[in-house]
Amino acid sequence: MQRYCIECNTELFGRIDKRFCNDKCRIAYHNSEKRITSNFMRKINEALRINRNILNKFISPNDKAKVSRQKLIDAGFKFKYHTNTYTTKDNRIYYFVYECGYVDIGNDHFLLIINDELK
Repeated sequence: MQRYCIECNTELFGRIDKRFCNDKCRIAYHNSEKRITSNFMRKINEALRINRNILNKFISPNDKAKVSRQKLIDAGFKFKYHTNTYTTKDNRIYYFVYECGYVDIGNDHFLLIINDELK
């Protein structure tokens, strides 16, 4: 029974459970398998990085700032992407992009903060 490399279709010799003809084919095969999920994750990580940089740009040295929704949107902020949330006892939801957070304070404005525990 002839066996063939699952990457380049070269005939295989040697061990019966061999799947690749060499390391180059093995690496290429696994890289192509991961490429689909890697692209998806790369896009999300890029959006998170951009969001974090935008929040950092607006946060003042005392680790707090007030900014309008429109300023964030104009800077390229995407509210869809955040890493975690924190709900206070009075049901206010803080959204965090890594250590940078924001909470809606009404009138289309947000309070931006830095979580010192995550620095």
